[in-house]
Amino acid sequence: MTEAAIRPRRSVLFMPGSNARALEKAKTIDADVLVFDLEDAVAPEAKEEARALVAAALQSGDYGHRELVVRINALGTDWWRADLAAIGPHHPSAVLLPKVESIDTLEKVSDELVWHSSDHSAEFWVMLETPRGFLRAEDIAQSHDRLTTFVIGTNDLVKETRARHVPGREPVLHALSHAILVARAYGLNVLDGVYSNFKDAEGFGAECTQARNMGFDGKTLIHPSQVDAANAAFSASDAEVEEARRMIAAFEAAQAEGKGVAVLDGRMIEELHLSEARRMVALSEYLSAR
Repeated sequence: MTEAAIRPRRSVLFMPGSNARALEKAKTIDADVLVFDLEDAVAPEAKEEARALVAAALQSGDYGHRELVVRINALGTDWWRADLAAIGPHHPSAVLLPKVESIDTLEKVSDELVWHSSDHSAEFWVMLETPRGFLRAEDIAQSHDRLTTFVIGTNDLVKETRARHVPGREPVLHALSHAILVARAYGLNVLDGVYSNFKDAEGFGAECTQARNMGFDGKTLIHPSQVDAANAAFSASDAEVEEARRMIAAFEAAQAEGKGVAVLDGRMIEELHLSEARRMVALSEYLSAR
C-alpha cells in the first residue's frame, strides 16, 4: 500500500493566509493538514499580502509532517491567477479550488500552473458547496487525473438550499452521502465540512462521530481547539487495530490451507473484508512511525 493511499487527513485546519501570527502558530499545531486560505478568510485589500505570507510559509520547510494546501480564489474572481503565480513555484501539497461546478475548472487551473511551476506533483482538491456542484460531482470526479480529494462546504450548501443548520444535519444528508458515494466510486478522499461553533465541543464531537460513521476520511476545521477531537474521532482505537490484525492473520492462515474464507470468533472473513482492515493497520503504523 502506497504512502499516498494511507496519508491521514483526519484534521484539516483552515488558516487565514493574511494572518502572520496564525501561520507561525500553525507550526506547533498537530493537524494532519493545514489549508492556507487566500479566499474567504482574506479581505480584498489583503490579498496581495496574504499571497506573500503563504508563499514564504510554503518555502520555509518549518511545518514538519503537515500537508500544506492552499485554497485559491474562485475562477470567477479577478484573483485566482495571481494566487497561482504566487504559490506555484513553492510546491504546495495541493491546491484547493472553491465552489467547483464545471468540469473545465481543473483544466484551467492546471494550464495556469504550467506557467509558474515545472513541478506537476501538487494534487487538486475541490470544494463541493453548491447544488450544481453536488449534482455534477461524478463528472467533476473524472475531470482531471490530479484530482484526489473532495472537500464539502456545508455552510454554503445549507445557505444555497435554504435549509437550516440542525443537529444531525438531516437537511443535507442526501448531498453528503452522494459525495461519499462518488468519491469512493472514483478513488477519491472526501472530507467533511466545518463545524462553525468551535466552543461547542459536544456538538463538534457528535458531528465528527457521524462523519466517520458515514465514511468521511476526516473533517475540515476552523479553530485549533478542534484538532485533537478530530484526530481522535478519525483514528482507529487500539482494539480496532488489533481486531484488524487478527482478521488479516486468520485470512492469511486460511489461504495457506487453500481456503477462500476464514472463520474468526464465529464470523466469516472473506477477501472483501480485508481491504479496510489492511488500510486501518497501515494508517495506524504510519501514525505511530510519524
